[in-house]
Amino acid sequence: MAPDKSNLFAGICLALFGIYVVSVSSNLPYASEVGPGPGFFPLWIGIGLITFAAYLSIASFVSSWNVSKVESQSWSAAGRVMAGWLAMLGTVALLGKLGFALSFVLLTIFCITVLERRRVLLALGVAIGLAVTFQLLFVLALDVSLPKGFWGF
Repeated sequence: MAPDKSNLFAGICLALFGIYVVSVSSNLPYASEVGPGPGFFPLWIGIGLITFAAYLSIASFVSSWNVSKVESQSWSAAGRVMAGWLAMLGTVALLGKLGFALSFVLLTIFCITVLERRRVLLALGVAIGLAVTFQLLFVLALDVSLPKGFWGF
């Protein structure tokens, strides 16, 4: 039986991106006088990407041996994936105007209600909870500024 080509292709793309990240990070200093340098995290993220890509590629072969009948991808599943990508692009486009908090809330609500087909009340609770958590973690605890909307958050 043939391997799952979509997972194999995704694994190859992820591996190529991981190799690119490792090659770019190798030009940066790994350590500095006070701790990790600018090349530390990109190097390990690239290694992680390559590791997960290898797992995904191997899993595509193993799952093809264990499954007797390969299910074809439906167009509705592909449409949901495309809708997710478009929602992410829309969120990035709205970051400067609406700010991180509201853009992230809208993205989370869209993903939970439209893509996962869950209740709106659940999506609203999760979205607000995650936005508050990100605000507390990054803005207050780590002193990292997030994009702000016209109302100041």
